Amino acid sequence: MLLGFRMENFDASLSTYFRAWLGPRDTRVKGWFLLDNYIPTFVCSVIYLLIVWLGPKYMKNRQPFSCRGILVVYNLGLTLLSLYMFYELVTGVWEGKYNFFCQGTRSAGESDMKIIQVLWWYYFSKLIEFMDTFFFILRKNNHQITVLHVYHHASMLNIWWFVMNWVPCGHSYFGATLNSFIHVLMYSYYGLSSVPSMRPYLWWKKYITQGQLIQFVLTIIQTSCGVLWPCSFPLGWLYFQIGYMISLIALFTNFYIQTYNKKGASRRRDHLKDHLNGSATVVNGHTNTFSSLENNVKPRKQRKD
Repeated sequence: MLLGFRMENFDASLSTYFRAWLGPRDTRVKGWFLLDNYIPTFVCSVIYLLIVWLGPKYMKNRQPFSCRGILVVYNLGLTLLSLYMFYELVTGVWEGKYNFFCQGTRSAGESDMKIIQVLWWYYFSKLIEFMDTFFFILRKNNHQITVLHVYHHASMLNIWWFVMNWVPCGHSYFGATLNSFIHVLMYSYYGLSSVPSMRPYLWWKKYITQGQLIQFVLTIIQTSCGVLWPCSFPLGWLYFQIGYMISLIALFTNFYIQTYNKKGASRRRDHLKDHLNGSATVVNGHTNTFSSLENNVKPRKQRKD
């Protein structure tokens, strides 16, 4: 009871701080699952980071799990969810006659609510995507748990909690729409790669990373339009998004160069098999772009399952 009282006071203090820093919350998402209180999102992120740290240690002297069947189902589910979000965002933007250059958060009526509902699923999908890392750990593919991978997964869930509470529609739609499209391609690749007989026919892994980089550049351009031709959308959010996209471009560009230049690719073929959730691929930062977070895991021959 005392703990509950303290947590309630802590949440009230957080809410006061956020309100002073960011202004009043958007009341349209009041009462929505996980959005009223930041603590669950923060706790999930801390648990994720603890598993990233402790999981490889736990699995060090254990046999890796195959997970092939569940990977097919998992990746198919995320492919369909991403396709749903992409379709709903595109139709919502079209119906609401959204302005590419700048779109406020209260200017499209019912279409804004449609966008908000889809973007909640986008936020929630970032929690589901923690499983990407957990599968790496269970399959002992620790070289894939890179700085880029962990930074991207851990930050997105937290960023989108704030987006959903303060700017859950309007100019926020663009990056999520592009990312949903990229994830249709990426998770369909993941799912197909989980089936060994399909691997020889999969050729587009390199282009997924290129698409991600193009996504970040287009998001910066579209966000910058809101700065140059402002509307009622808060400028602070636009500046933050530009900064975050620049950080992703830097990390993904480093990943791309290390993975796909001839020298780097040759070096990796000599030492590692490329994997995607435990099978052949190198996308979304899932190779050893940076030093593994679990440096004490010795290279080993990957199991063939």
